[in-house]
Amino acid sequence: MFSKIYAKYKPYYKENLHLALPIVGSQLGHTLVHMADSIIVGHFTDTVQLAAVSLVNSIFMLILVIGLGISYGITPLIAQENGRQNYDECGKLLSTSLIINICIGIILYILVHFGVLLVIDHLDQTPAVVGYAKPYLNLLSISIIPLLIFQTFKQFAEGLGFTKQAMFVSIWGNSLNVILGVIFVKGMFGIKSMGVSGVGLSTLIDRILMATVMCIYVLRSQNFKKYLVNFKATFIDKARALKIIKIGAPVAMQYSFEISAFSGAAVLIGTIGAVEQAAHQIAISLAAMTYMIASGVASAATIKTGNNFGKNNFDDLRKSAIASYHVILGFMAITAIIFIAANNLLPFIITDDLAVIKIAAQLLIIAGFFQLFDGTQVVGLGVLRGLGDVNIPTLITFLAYWVIGIPVGYILGFQFGLGVNGIWYGLTLGLLTASILLFLRFQNKTKALNG
Repeated sequence: MFSKIYAKYKPYYKENLHLALPIVGSQLGHTLVHMADSIIVGHFTDTVQLAAVSLVNSIFMLILVIGLGISYGITPLIAQENGRQNYDECGKLLSTSLIINICIGIILYILVHFGVLLVIDHLDQTPAVVGYAKPYLNLLSISIIPLLIFQTFKQFAEGLGFTKQAMFVSIWGNSLNVILGVIFVKGMFGIKSMGVSGVGLSTLIDRILMATVMCIYVLRSQNFKKYLVNFKATFIDKARALKIIKIGAPVAMQYSFEISAFSGAAVLIGTIGAVEQAAHQIAISLAAMTYMIASGVASAATIKTGNNFGKNNFDDLRKSAIASYHVILGFMAITAIIFIAANNLLPFIITDDLAVIKIAAQLLIIAGFFQLFDGTQVVGLGVLRGLGDVNIPTLITFLAYWVIGIPVGYILGFQFGLGVNGIWYGLTLGLLTASILLFLRFQNKTKALNG
């Protein structure tokens, strides 16, 4: 049975992995930045500052995914136009996307600087944690602008199937981020120790350099010459802007509903205590690594689906999508085993505080169980995005995380006294719900296309 399935989908496994692996490398960049922050702060400062990283990352990711979601709006459009060999349109879409993303970056910075930094005092968090969190969050908020410029050119290149370059930029950028983070946090080479703010500054520098390099690559490479004939940095077209936003805004909401559920969970856990919040940060950092790998596979699925959709090649579209499901199920099964088997060892990557490690180890077991659901739900979103189907999936994510996940987590955590574990049980149920409903949506849409 398995040999027949493998033979049927083998060409699609190869195509998808060839496209997905570089995307995985660049997608991991977003998570590795925050993972590196946690490791550096966890080893060179204290538990209170690690809890500040948890609080900030929970809030910041909620803001950041709005920008990331908008930036993803161009990818399926580029893939579809490339499939139709409508190259001139690609340059106009890039111009419009660049202006949109710069504006969104500025708006999100203003939102954080004049909104979130005032609200953070009223979230019932430990005062010492809030004191460290504020300057760190301010630096991260500035970094949104260069990050979205990087995303503009990255998503354009990936939509055309050029995925390796963004991976290399992310690898070099994140390596620099780690080096600078250690220097700034610990205080080396005559630089005074900056504590948790040091990783915020290193992230800002990293993202400015990544945006610069990615922009130069796309604008100067011969690979994109025929696509950039109509590119102008100051050009924006209302009709094209609406097309990008009609996809990007729902995608931003999809990510926001999921990330805000985990952010909401972090805030709830913060009301329990700093140790529990630090443990949550460790477990969620490790789970986020596997999620971003799954997200890379999902991005490849978006590109392949969009390209096949543009060519009206619906049989290949469905087979390629199913192959993406197979790949992610296999990968997430492996990570589930690792999380469960090594739950007592993995937290030592970030901290040596035994009280924190004890709680984090319990959360990693729960994370192991939700790996399959997390992987399949993000691939489902990716495939549907390639079809331009974003509105119903957005409603599904809202239902899964905010009607089911967080309320159940609150009841189990506080009403039934299960604490941190109870909140994570609720999140797991939310992921399961999203996974099932998105797969049913995928089946309905692709079977209809194949008539």
